[in-house]
Amino acid sequence: QTPEITLDNVELIIGRSSVFRQCEEYIGQYMPQATLVSVSNLERAIIEFKRAAQANQVLIESEQIIKRSGLHLIDRELAPYNRTRFAVIGNDPHAQSGYDATSIITRPLPDRVGLLVDTLNEFTRRGINILDLRSENDIKTQKLQIYIEAEGHQDGTLLSEALQMIENSVIQEKNCIKILGSFPRVDMRVKKIKSFGFIGTGDMSIWFAKKLGNEGYKTIITGRRSEIRPEDMIEKVDVVVICVPISVTSQIIKRYGHLLREGQALILLAGESENPLDTALEHTIDGVEIMLVHNLWGPQTLIMKDKNVAVIRTRRSGSLCSEFESFLYKYGAEIYLDSPDKHDLLMGVGQKLPTSISVALAMTLNQHQISCEDIDSHSTLTSLYGVLAMARVHYQNARTYAEIMATSGEGRKIVNSFIKNLQKILDLAEAKRIDELCTIIEQNKENIPSAFLKTKMEQAQAVDAVLSDVGFKGM
Repeated sequence: QTPEITLDNVELIIGRSSVFRQCEEYIGQYMPQATLVSVSNLERAIIEFKRAAQANQVLIESEQIIKRSGLHLIDRELAPYNRTRFAVIGNDPHAQSGYDATSIITRPLPDRVGLLVDTLNEFTRRGINILDLRSENDIKTQKLQIYIEAEGHQDGTLLSEALQMIENSVIQEKNCIKILGSFPRVDMRVKKIKSFGFIGTGDMSIWFAKKLGNEGYKTIITGRRSEIRPEDMIEKVDVVVICVPISVTSQIIKRYGHLLREGQALILLAGESENPLDTALEHTIDGVEIMLVHNLWGPQTLIMKDKNVAVIRTRRSGSLCSEFESFLYKYGAEIYLDSPDKHDLLMGVGQKLPTSISVALAMTLNQHQISCEDIDSHSTLTSLYGVLAMARVHYQNARTYAEIMATSGEGRKIVNSFIKNLQKILDLAEAKRIDELCTIIEQNKENIPSAFLKTKMEQAQAVDAVLSDVGFKGM
């Protein structure tokens, strides 16, 4: 109440308990020494507060109430991102809006180890985000009651499946879940991005556009044959996403980069980083944010949880790029921050080289007229891995893998080094210099961490167990 008061000297804070919860971060930072006194009758508390007029006491309330009560305002915006939601209760269920949330509550459930974790896992494995979670245990009965607010509508496929599994398989009690209702989601976060525009009409653009649409963003997909042209779309959106074949990414950047204005962002969904990023930085103005994202999954993937994604930020990556990165993080993607050269080098190991080997192996089988039916019967589990990779490459879109093999940048070093090392090994093998081959293998082992070898061996054994299954052998 007195202008001379300093927060360091505050001993008593008066307010409502709900306000204390909203401002706990501020209180902990600036007045950790103070005692909190929660009041239910605010008007009476203000009268007593003014009568006491103590320099070591403060009241936390809305600015409107403080001014109306004739109190001195010390600080404002104690919880700048705080929002209060209000629920509208009606008789009829709300139809799907495309950006919904659903509240559910269980009846009191018998105590069982892992019940809450198992319940949450049904949401996690379907990529459903939990917005709010409360659980209470009755002290006397030890029964657990769970309240969950999840993203999605109760009539949506994924959420409906999750609730059925929880009731039938996890809790195993009929009518144990009460759906309080589904409603249009209110985003309590402050979003700077309102809209994304895609250049490229492929399956990956459609996949990302759908996911972003589920997050409440407006999305526009454009291409050579789309109704709206890319140049018209760019002026309507906050973020432009280029998602085209690797071989034409730089060409598309040159064509449209100059149209982006200050305050927009350009995100490249691409498997090669050095050349596209250099091109983007050169052909856009300094006020445009730039970032490259390489998602290591395809459009057939249902959710991105635990899927790897390489993110290459630049000196011009800002808050818009961070918001897109947060979107990836929210849905469980494993994010790896790379430099452009590191990314391309590792993609040489993880994609360019394995793909090239797979294609060359298929060519070799054809040249020697080796029947595919004979491969399984003459392969060890270890040698079968290469065959599996070959089959995967040739079962899917040829253009995708051709683009991977044709990437430039640091990845070429990996393939070129491999060719030289392979020739060296073949020469030693032809000369029957077995001891030297053993030495090379032992030297390789010294350069590979033992923990890495152990982990990968365990993973290989897990794959072996699956491949050894009679059902798989019969396929």
